[in-house]
Parts: sequence; C-alpha cells; structure tokens
Amino acid sequence: MLEYSIIQTRGFTNVTENGRVTGFRLLVRMPNYRGAWGSLIEGAEVTVDGRAFSRESTRWTLRGRTFTLDELRRSTDVHWDLAEPATITVPLDGGLAPGVHDVAVAIYLRSPYIPAFVLPLRFDARRECTLVPPGGDGGFRYGVSLYSFTGDMNTVMTLEDAMADIADLGATGIEILTQSTIPGYPEPTTAWIDEWQRLLETYRLTPTNICSWVDNQMWPDRDLTVEEAAAQLDRDVRLAHRLGFGFIRPKFGVISPELDPHPTWEQTVLRTLDLAAELDVVICPEIHSPTPIKHPVTQNYIQFIERTGTDHFKLMIDTGIFQTEVVNDGHPGFDPDEVPPFLRPLKVPMADLAEALPYTGFIQAKFFEIDETLTDLHIPWADIVRTLRDGGYTGWLSSEYEGRREPYRGREQVRRQHAVLRSLAAAP
Repeated sequence: MLEYSIIQTRGFTNVTENGRVTGFRLLVRMPNYRGAWGSLIEGAEVTVDGRAFSRESTRWTLRGRTFTLDELRRSTDVHWDLAEPATITVPLDGGLAPGVHDVAVAIYLRSPYIPAFVLPLRFDARRECTLVPPGGDGGFRYGVSLYSFTGDMNTVMTLEDAMADIADLGATGIEILTQSTIPGYPEPTTAWIDEWQRLLETYRLTPTNICSWVDNQMWPDRDLTVEEAAAQLDRDVRLAHRLGFGFIRPKFGVISPELDPHPTWEQTVLRTLDLAAELDVVICPEIHSPTPIKHPVTQNYIQFIERTGTDHFKLMIDTGIFQTEVVNDGHPGFDPDEVPPFLRPLKVPMADLAEALPYTGFIQAKFFEIDETLTDLHIPWADIVRTLRDGGYTGWLSSEYEGRREPYRGREQVRRQHAVLRSLAAAP
C-alpha cells in the first residue's frame, strides 16, 4: 500500500555499484489520477538539503527496468502504474550521509488530452526522509515491534507493508502482538499462517518476540484461577512456537499502580515452564515504567530465575525505564493535562541495567521522539548502548515507538531510531 505522500518513506537509500557508493535513490508514487506511458514522463527535479539535481541526470526504474530520461521519452512499452512506485536514482559520488534529509521533488508529466501550452504538468512534494546507515550490527540484532505502527496498521498499512518497511531499513527481526496482529486469534487460519510464513521468507525476517496477555481480571466478578491463567499462557506459548517466535512477553493483570503482577503469576509460569523448555520459547515478563529494576516486582522475577535455574524465563527490559525527560504529548484514555505515571521519567541508572543483564533475554527499545538532528529527546541511547556492549549483550534491540500517532509518523520515527542505534553501535 502506497503512502499518501508522493515521496515514500521506504526506499530512501544510497546506491552501491562495484563496491563504490555512486548515488542515492528514492521511491515516488504516481502523482496524477491515472498512470502514464514512459514517453509522457518529462523527468523529476530532486533537491536534497538545498542541493538540486537536474532532470536529465536521474535514472528511472519502472517494472524492474531502468531508463535514462531520454530513453523514457523514446520508449514504447513501459508504463508507470498508479499503484506502482517509481524508483528515481540520482548520481552522487559517495552518496548521502546517514541521517535526516530535507528532500523535495518536482515531477513533470505530459498529458495528450491537455493543451500543449500548459504542459508539462508539475507535481511538487517535500518531506524529511531518513537514510539509515548500512552494514555492521555492532554486536546487536535489530528488529521492530509492530506496536510502533499503532494506528497505521490495518488503516494505511498492511502486515506486508510493515514487513517491507522493516526489511528496507536493514533490520531482520519482527515483533508482534497477538491481539493486534493475528486475525482470528487465538486460532488463526491455516491460510493466514501460510501467508505469514511466505512473508517471513520474502522479507528474510526472523520472528523475535510475541506479546501476549494473561487477562487475570477478564471478568468483573472474579479473577482467573491458576488453572485458567496457565491455560491462557500455555495456549500462547504454543502459538508462539507455531509462528516461529523464540520469546513471549506475557502481560499479567496488575494489582497496583507500580504494576505488581497478579499474585498467581508464579504458579502460572511454573505450570508452563516445561512446555516452554520443550518448545524452546523463553517467557519474558516486561520491566516497564513505572517499575524500575530495583523494585520488588523485578527482584521477584530475578529470584524466580535463580531459584528455578531455568533458561526459559528471563526479563524483558523496556528502555522507557531509562527516560530522562517528561513526555507530554498526551496519551489515549488519560487526562490531557496530566502525565500518566508510566510516562514520567524514572531515570533508572545504568548500573542497575548492568546488574540485570545476566537475567535479561530481550530489549524492547522504547522511545517517544527523535528529532531531525537524530537527537532522542527522552532516552539516553549512548549510555544504554555502551552499557549493553560492556555487559556482553548480543541479543535483540526491538524498536517500540510510543510517541504521537499521526498517520505514517511511526514509520519515519523507527527509521530515525535505527539510524541512531546503528551509528552508536558502530562507534569505537
């Protein structure tokens, strides 16, 4: 599904030929109400950060075939479809620097049924686009949680769009939510599972973590019994395994503002541990603001790990607990004049993270806003990346954007975060 903007988020990258960066490319959708034959395309002027590139210098790729502008004008059998983006490649020795760029295009089209004196038609677009650094992983594995695209999923974005976005920015892991991503949950159809597997193979993605819920208080007059809670977790562990996930985050019902889990959590997990070990799925309760690491909730989980000696119960650290500044963009369901407790800065020290790393299985890379200079306004990524690297963590960093929800905003913000993380991880 194409974005409304003529310039697409996906596809903005440098071009490497014979081991040398020779330019950059971007994807644009057809700006007119109908498609056009290649001979009717009069080119596109591209401007990046104030530097203009002429129409004649660019190359166009349509339906897998690449043309110069002169070749397009003389073509007889190439068509730019309304539902197909065109790739514009711009020659530039060394390409563009990683980061956020101010990109503008002016696309020129002729239309034979319009009088010649008003042609060519000009279509202008301008937006900020993020170029994610390619190459090394710095010792980490990178993924994206589909929670980042909340509001976009199933409205302006399909599951395949999300997977294509993840692959396009160079990440290899996908994290999903059972009750947001899976139609027919908890019993998806065989056809849906087959399509899931096809998309994983197409975009070369690894299922990382599946977020599920143990809804302890799902009825107003009674809580789940241990048997009922364990049955919910058992069911979701089996589903996680069936879909290829190695981690599952069960969100237990809470009984306090500090997110103390329902008192049956331990017995629920104990009844599921053998199954988790058999299927090799690691159960990871989430350490989420307003619960810090030095808190009875987190310490009880660590004691459980030590007591059982299991390798299939570990912590999921949500990086929102390291937040240093207030997020004040509002949150659905809360008074707009009051900052919810889980959006208030906890400022958990890095020393606490270092102590928790031996018990940690997964990092949910929560963030709220990264500006055009690639500065995160709330989360201290340099300190986090340094602590993870010093502690020997080599697992997943799974982007979880939880900022403003204007259409398409999450897609651009995730690209910015990956630019930040890759740059920091690559630094000596």
